[in-house]
Amino acid sequence: MLPDHYKIVLDPLETLTFDAAHTSRVALGTSTINIPYYNPVMLARRLTTLDVLSAGRLRVAFGIAWSEDECDVFGVLMRERGRRADEFLQVLKAIWPSDPVEFHGEFYHVPKSHIFPKPVQQPHPPIYMGAFERRAFPRIATLCNGWNPVFFPPEVMTEMFGTIKTMAEEAGRDPAELELVVRANGRISDAPQGDDRPMFSGSAEQIAADVAAMRAIEPADLLFDPCQTTGVDTVEEIVSQMERFWELAQA
Repeated sequence: MLPDHYKIVLDPLETLTFDAAHTSRVALGTSTINIPYYNPVMLARRLTTLDVLSAGRLRVAFGIAWSEDECDVFGVLMRERGRRADEFLQVLKAIWPSDPVEFHGEFYHVPKSHIFPKPVQQPHPPIYMGAFERRAFPRIATLCNGWNPVFFPPEVMTEMFGTIKTMAEEAGRDPAELELVVRANGRISDAPQGDDRPMFSGSAEQIAADVAAMRAIEPADLLFDPCQTTGVDTVEEIVSQMERFWELAQA
């Protein structure tokens, strides 16, 4: 039932490693890595390698997965995703700055170990969480550097991010340190769309207005996925979409 472009996807970390070798300034990020599909120790090493090879340009966003079919493939129960995610992030945050490393939880156990190298960015690369539901907010507030939402109107996003910041402050963190990094699944159409359209979908004028509305809430970053528009398949088409979104963002 999924679109074809969901079915043939390169591994994000190998792809970003290729990108790291061909760039020198851009941040290299994921949006998002599904936690249940990985072992935290091996993923920590892969992410560290990418941070080292890119001279500290890694930004990593996680999700807890939404496809029950995929969870079945990896042998993960849907009802365990949240608890796994909490432990998974704790394992990463133990591995990256510490030596020796030791962790014992419900799902993951790391006996006292020396795990090197460490990331260039210390205590760890920025961690973001993609989340739709409020029950995920404590995870962002206590374990992450920010929130990576999608699909919410600006006023809803502002209210929800405010809740996350309040939770962070109650947990003893400085809420000003949390970043809002918004993902825009853009679809450019020739004609204006109706009032029920998703944000960043519609005519060029409508998308430009969405960008302006998003600027008003001052996210740290707004990132467009150029592959969401129907008929965008080739490298040339993807680059063309990237250029159009860039123009709209600057308008």
